[in-house]
Amino acid sequence: MSDRWQEMAVFIRVAEGGSLSRAARELEVSQPSISRILGNLEARLGTTLLLRTTRSISLTEAGSLYLERAKYLLAEMEEAEQATRGVDSLHGVIRLAMPVLYGVREVIPALATFLARHPDLRVEMIMSDARQNLVTDGVDVAIRLGVGPLEDSTFGARRLALVERLVVAAPSYLATHGAPANPSELTRHHCIVQHGLFGRESWRFTHDQTVTSVDVPAKLWINSAPGILAAAVAGLGIALATRIMVKEELRMGQLTQLLDGYRLDPAEVYAIFPAGPRPSAKVRAIVEHLAASLGARA
Repeated sequence: MSDRWQEMAVFIRVAEGGSLSRAARELEVSQPSISRILGNLEARLGTTLLLRTTRSISLTEAGSLYLERAKYLLAEMEEAEQATRGVDSLHGVIRLAMPVLYGVREVIPALATFLARHPDLRVEMIMSDARQNLVTDGVDVAIRLGVGPLEDSTFGARRLALVERLVVAAPSYLATHGAPANPSELTRHHCIVQHGLFGRESWRFTHDQTVTSVDVPAKLWINSAPGILAAAVAGLGIALATRIMVKEELRMGQLTQLLDGYRLDPAEVYAIFPAGPRPSAKVRAIVEHLAASLGARA
């Protein structure tokens, strides 16, 4: 029976990572061993699960069905073992995806006590402000920031924290262009926005229970939080950011908060589980830890 569990684990790594060599590195076995295990699995089942070319690996219909069931069975087995051993014996690898700046300033500092408590766990971080294909990248849990409801998905999710958003600009920009007195004046300024429809981004403010939505003109489009922060500090325009993203720059006087009488909807921080609403014990443990830590920081 243990051979079958190994076959499942190998198949899941290859199917989600799309690479024999990557699975071999992650599981610390040779690539020929990975090929042999997959061959034995397909021979035993009497069907092809993976279509292999020199450049890519894709799932057959049978492979997609097997992947769904195998992930469920392995999660159930891990939960049963964890219940027997206790939470202090967590082990293995957690692949954790997160935005760059939020990860650097919030998530990474929060992991020190968690990893000290679980020395047999290893965390592999994927840091990017682009939306990854969580299944293809083999991600166990992703940290996402957004405003409003999550997109419909078969993924599981848990909200970890709320983060204040604000509008900022550098003193050098304000010395040249002045500061907007109200949101409608943003249309006369240079604004730094993330890529949006036709180069426009709607910034929604609340003041005295009145909601104002402004389509700001994009002087710069930038697809990463570090880029937006650098551009704002350089005096290239007015930016919308989370307080976490700019708190040090505000403290040091590199940026100034604008329109502080107007409130923006907060950003919501979520943990996303590609495997579905019942993540493994180790994923639940790290999410519980981050919820306690990030919620306290927000």
